[in-house]
Amino acid sequence: MMDSEDKKIDIEGVDPRELYGPQNIYLEQMQELHPNLKIIARGSALTVLGPRSDSERFRKRLDGLIAYYLKYGYISKESVQQAFSTGVIEHDAPVDKDVIVYGNNGTIVRARTVNQLKLVQSYDRNDLLLAIGPAGSGKTYTAIALAVRALKEKHVKRIILTRPAVEAGEKLGFLPGDMKEKLDPYLQPLYDALNDMIPPAKLQKYIEEGTVQIAPLAYMRGRTLDNAFVILDEAQNTTLPQIKMFLTRMGRNAKFIVTGDVTQIDLPRRSDSGLTRAMEILRGVEGIGIVEFDRRDIVRHPLVKQIVEAFDRSAAVEAAPAPENGK
Repeated sequence: MMDSEDKKIDIEGVDPRELYGPQNIYLEQMQELHPNLKIIARGSALTVLGPRSDSERFRKRLDGLIAYYLKYGYISKESVQQAFSTGVIEHDAPVDKDVIVYGNNGTIVRARTVNQLKLVQSYDRNDLLLAIGPAGSGKTYTAIALAVRALKEKHVKRIILTRPAVEAGEKLGFLPGDMKEKLDPYLQPLYDALNDMIPPAKLQKYIEEGTVQIAPLAYMRGRTLDNAFVILDEAQNTTLPQIKMFLTRMGRNAKFIVTGDVTQIDLPRRSDSGLTRAMEILRGVEGIGIVEFDRRDIVRHPLVKQIVEAFDRSAAVEAAPAPENGK
């Protein structure tokens, strides 16, 4: 009598809709490729009935397909065919030196401007980067893409994203709700970027496990961040002691990127910004790269570039010395 079993497989970190395909076309394809098995899907669990050797082979090939999805962010009929026939999936997206990471649903995150590419290249040569530039230039998005790539390639064990919650005075005590509810409005842009690059179920698992951490800057004090990719966003709103505290958290096998826009300082005095002082102090230090973005890097709605230019012109006029009387 043939040795058979019922094997339950929990699909972790993957949206079942992505794995099973539209109208379950990938699930049906898996069934066609395994005539000796009966595959039953119930939400995020698969039950496989049939010979033990066949079900074990199916599990191993399924793990390979899931790993492919987590790396490239999509599944096709071709990848399902290759996964369950040969076990080797040939990535069919075009090779592009500008690609940083493959996101969800076939999204390709690439360096789209000269300075975004410069940030990617500088990352390979430095452990600490300062990325400075206007809103919409992609500095934070590119930094997060580099972090996700490093995590997927197992160069680091965790991603830590932080911001100074300057709008809430970094104390947050006067706001209603629990800590997560208080912080989320200030950290939402970071969640948005991560959601583009990591499947939602996988991201949720990463957050629960601590593989991805998002916290206000004050929570960095006293920590040593080993084997981590750490990004400080909105750094123009740190003071010099705060940014020094952050930078000295760097531990073994750590990568740090600091991003900010020195034209959007929300501190009581612009001169208090730790980012502007850090740029002066750290420029030229070996192992530290500084990449300065400008209006040419703005990749949001075309109007954003015009808005930035208009405000810059207004600021220049206001800063110009007033003409002397009679001249």
